[in-house]
Amino acid sequence: MFKNIKSDLPASIVVFFVALPLCLGIALASGAPLFSGVIAGIIGGIVVGSLSGSKIGVSGPAAGLAAIVLTAIGTLGGYENFLVAVVLGGVIQLVFGILKAGIIGYYFPSSVIKGMLTGIGIIIILKQIPHFFGYDVDPEGDFAFFQIDGENTFSEIFKSVNFISLGSTIIGFVGLAILILWDKVLSEKGKIFKLIQGPLVAVVAGIVYYLTTQSSESLGIDSSHLVSVPIPEDATSFLNQFSFPNFAVIGNPDIWVVAFTIALVASLETLLCVEATDKLDPDKNVTPTNRELLAQGTGNIISGMIGGLPITQVIVRSSANIQSGGKSKMSAIIHGFFLLISVILIPTLLNKIPLSVLAAILLVVGYKLAKPALFKKMYQLGWKQFIPFTVTVAGIVFTDLLMGIGMGLAVGIVVILIKSFQNSHFLHIEDKSNGVHKIKMTLAEEVTFFNKGAILNELDSLPRDTYLELDVTKTRYLDNDIIEILDDFAYKAKERNIDIKLISERGAIENPESFIEFFKLRSKSA
Repeated sequence: MFKNIKSDLPASIVVFFVALPLCLGIALASGAPLFSGVIAGIIGGIVVGSLSGSKIGVSGPAAGLAAIVLTAIGTLGGYENFLVAVVLGGVIQLVFGILKAGIIGYYFPSSVIKGMLTGIGIIIILKQIPHFFGYDVDPEGDFAFFQIDGENTFSEIFKSVNFISLGSTIIGFVGLAILILWDKVLSEKGKIFKLIQGPLVAVVAGIVYYLTTQSSESLGIDSSHLVSVPIPEDATSFLNQFSFPNFAVIGNPDIWVVAFTIALVASLETLLCVEATDKLDPDKNVTPTNRELLAQGTGNIISGMIGGLPITQVIVRSSANIQSGGKSKMSAIIHGFFLLISVILIPTLLNKIPLSVLAAILLVVGYKLAKPALFKKMYQLGWKQFIPFTVTVAGIVFTDLLMGIGMGLAVGIVVILIKSFQNSHFLHIEDKSNGVHKIKMTLAEEVTFFNKGAILNELDSLPRDTYLELDVTKTRYLDNDIIEILDDFAYKAKERNIDIKLISERGAIENPESFIEFFKLRSKSA
């Protein structure tokens, strides 16, 4: 388990710095206690990381659930009541895992998954620009287009121009320069630069900058632009940050509705993230999806029991883990311990980290997910890949993660139908000297009702005085709708002086009386 510690430890530090503001920001966006996000991050790292079969996936509170949590807390009458739904949602996820529902994750087209990764990369970049310049009105972790502060992704960027914090901007650029220098130059110069990650150096630089410029009105950074971890005064106040579910409301139908919603959305986000991280993984590991649902369910039960937000596997932290060289699940587990230790021992030090430095780290993560070269590559693969890809990207940027995925999947299904429409048959046309057209139509291996339109159009467009050879030798499945079309055509063909020769593995038949009877006998003999 510790054989990859040289890779996993530095990666876990990067994931920790990415996870900390997101845990706090998602809790704030969810209308939940700030510490609830940290609890979810700790459980997602230590518990889910230990149980999961994913080597590089990282779990924690998810931005995609923030709107659901915000609404549910109000609907259910308080945070303790909401925690009951989180626990029940975890139980339902265990049932999903036992029923092997994880197979759903394999049915998302590659173009949609790549669009998801790119869309999230663009969202990260757009959402971090205001934080980079010191405009921190909207919390970290609010990834929806329409934000909780009343702005949208783009209006927030334009508005931030009027509220630039000079100190935050300076250390943001310094941090970004350190990250680029480390990634492009220093990491190739020696082992020490691989062991000590650039993000750690950038964060240390941010803390030093804050401490040395505190007294400066122009260059200093206001406390509103720093990380804000709850600081307990003693052990008792630390323990008081934990909340516990009020199981007295378990009979409330609304609790069960929210529980099923959490289970479905969290499971879907997890399966999508699993598929995406497996594609990013340079070692090409394959995550067992049913085991992942069991791990997530267990994590949500424990998180809900001690006051944490719902958990999913999350692409931002997972991609940061991969980009930082994480090799095994130890990086996720260690990041969870870092979260736990830091909020107990050094919350005051954490609260000296400028948000603009953490924004710089996330900007690099976002760029690596949404490189312009990927758009060119997807375009070169043809429109059947490019259109679902771009629709998914646009959907995620202008709505939210699940809506964008749904839009991309819907377009992907339409593309499949078009391909199915096009591939139902092949035509070979010969002109004969006596003026009779000889046309050969070969049906595909599988012909379903999706192909009705194409075949019907082709048959209706046949000219009079045609000799049609219909080859079904390779056809293994022929939908009853298609058989009925052929049977109707056989009747109309006589009026148009069209002769039909049906070719199958049983031989050739001239002008069959009934296609329905023929295929009924064929299926019996098969």
